[in-house]
Amino acid sequence: MKLYLLRHADAVAEDRDLADRDRYLSSRGREMCRVVARLLREQSVELDAVVTSPLARAVQTAELVASGIDYLGLIEAMPALTPGCHPRLAAEAIVARGDAVLIVGHEPTISHLGGFLLGRPGFPQFRTGQLYAVEDARPTWTARADVAQVEAYNVA
Repeated sequence: MKLYLLRHADAVAEDRDLADRDRYLSSRGREMCRVVARLLREQSVELDAVVTSPLARAVQTAELVASGIDYLGLIEAMPALTPGCHPRLAAEAIVARGDAVLIVGHEPTISHLGGFLLGRPGFPQFRTGQLYAVEDARPTWTARADVAQVEAYNVA
């Protein structure tokens, strides 16, 4: 199984007129999605499913990245990826989605999910627009939109 864990891209700031759950992607965030999609194409990533937190910034990230790699399937909003949910709930739902799944979420929920999937007490925190590839229950590489490159996974 190949899982691609992605933290949503850069979003507009929360303010008194815009609650955290309603934040949407900034123009920088939309560009980050294009970069992530390009990096995934360079890695020849093909997906069976895309699942995302139901919050706007995560859904927009999932849609833009999926479009950028020509994924034509359904993008499923999964309540178990909402911030604060236990990673077990998301893990149980994800395993039935296929052999190659893109999962878009938030910090710290997405790193908790990474640790849970690998049976580890922790997992590195994600930057906005950062993706970790987990292949056969082993992290193998990361794609970072902020530096527009793929790097081998380092345990450090």
